[in-house]
Amino acid sequence: MPDHCARAARRLAAVRGGNLVLIGYRGCGKSAVGAVLAARLGWPLVDSDERIAAAAGRAIRALFAAEGEDAFRDREAAVLAALVQARGQVLSVGGGAVLRPANRTLLHAAGTCVWLTAPAEELLARIAADPASADQRPPLTGRAPLDEVRHLLAEREPLYAALADHVIDTSGRAVAAVADAVLRAVAAPDSA
Repeated sequence: MPDHCARAARRLAAVRGGNLVLIGYRGCGKSAVGAVLAARLGWPLVDSDERIAAAAGRAIRALFAAEGEDAFRDREAAVLAALVQARGQVLSVGGGAVLRPANRTLLHAAGTCVWLTAPAEELLARIAADPASADQRPPLTGRAPLDEVRHLLAEREPLYAALADHVIDTSGRAVAAVADAVLRAVAAPDSA
């Protein structure tokens, strides 16, 4: 394990919650970057949306269609409450998990929160390029896709910013480079 990875693992294990929590809008790279981070740290990657879908036995899109967003957010809150009980994991949480104050409190207590960012246009391009995204993730407003991303970012960015210990811009960067930036940020002596 490279020195900055080992330093990051030690710092993460020693601070509140003992986890690395990835937050940000859909398409920002939480799952892909989380997988690299988990491999480098030797920790499991836990994706809250995957846990919700597995527990419900259906995709997030199907949950939204059958139960609505409020019921999905209730499921999300219950899954997050269970996930944050463990230490030494990389948590990738759904983009809307920050909408509820109780979830933000849980995520803050769970560990070091890293907000992965990118401009709306790049997020939309990544979402469109991911064939699973359309099958898995529902549209959340009646707006055109780019308008939806911009609208939801405007709503969520203050919440991400308030929760984040570190902010990493993923724009035009390879997954491995983003993971390295995250590890360097959390390994820094003045890291949160």
